[in-house]
Amino acid sequence: MTPSTASRRRAVHHRPRPPHSPPDRPLRAVLDLGAVPTAPGCARAWTRQILWEWRLVGVSDTSELIVSELTTNAMLTSRRECRPFIRLILTLDQGELAILVRDFCSGTPQPGNAAADDEDGRGLFLVQAMSGRSGWYPADDGTPGKVVWAVVRPELELRARKARESPWSPGKRPGSGGCLSGSATSRSGR
Repeated sequence: MTPSTASRRRAVHHRPRPPHSPPDRPLRAVLDLGAVPTAPGCARAWTRQILWEWRLVGVSDTSELIVSELTTNAMLTSRRECRPFIRLILTLDQGELAILVRDFCSGTPQPGNAAADDEDGRGLFLVQAMSGRSGWYPADDGTPGKVVWAVVRPELELRARKARESPWSPGKRPGSGGCLSGSATSRSGR
């Protein structure tokens, strides 16, 4: 066997990083994005991929919506103030998924005052409604800007989803629609 084959074989067996993070270390992923109109879509796709890797697909829809709202706000503010980029951070620690969006703009996030037919102004309200907790804090590294964040609890989200999908959840009666009424009808011969 030639030396090059032996070194190739060793390279195949080498693992550059452990397959799972150490038990006492939270999972963390960071994505820097340009403050361009395509940033929210890229952030959603990246979030979906990270949550798939972390085996959290059950909270993907909620998390993607929150990411979309927070990155859209940061992108719009950054473009108005001529700041070139934003940062998206996802962390999973002690059963909580934290979504953080960092911009480099002055000012504080303010919920919009949207009228019934307005297309804008509801993002922060959606984030508050969809997350367990949310808020913001000024950047603590001496640069201008802020971090807007929201927390999703995967096990609570999964429980809520199962309750919504259950045929026995409040407000649903057997035989009032869905698969139960179809089953009852076929049994009775109607």
